Amino acid sequence: MHEVKINDNSYSVDFTANDLLSGKVNDSDFELDLIQIDNTHYHLIHEGNSYNIEIVSYDSEEKAAKIKINGKVLELDIRDKFDILLDKMGLADLANQQISDVKAPMPGMVLDIQVEAGQEVKTGEPLVVLEAMKMENVIKSPTDAVIKSIDVDKGNAVEKNATLISFDV
Repeated sequence: MHEVKINDNSYSVDFTANDLLSGKVNDSDFELDLIQIDNTHYHLIHEGNSYNIEIVSYDSEEKAAKIKINGKVLELDIRDKFDILLDKMGLADLANQQISDVKAPMPGMVLDIQVEAGQEVKTGEPLVVLEAMKMENVIKSPTDAVIKSIDVDKGNAVEKNATLISFDV
């Protein structure tokens, strides 16, 4: 199942085949005949009516398109069953969230701080060395960021989830 938003109207679309030419829109059956003219132009026949379609723009990452049907511009937003499921689980905007800090994954002692405030770090770069259960654990940056502040000192004992480093967001 897909949710397709055309301008401000939403439709539930369920395709019956992989060719996307038949299925149901809001529980009403549809069948299309589609001929590709070139990379951005198509000819569509639906219920005996003929339509010229031009794909003006397409963003595969955002699953959005701008098309012209017989000269009329329409904006499409397409969500598949996975997008819908992520939305229901409250995880839809997770990719857009920025990480603002690094927390201690376990209680321990800060052995070393390998960065300083204002420093740019890359994903995977070491930030802090934490000793827990007589083992050294290197805490690495989860994202590319600029260090806003270092919230612990070398030698500090920290609890689980204590903020170690804050990032500029």
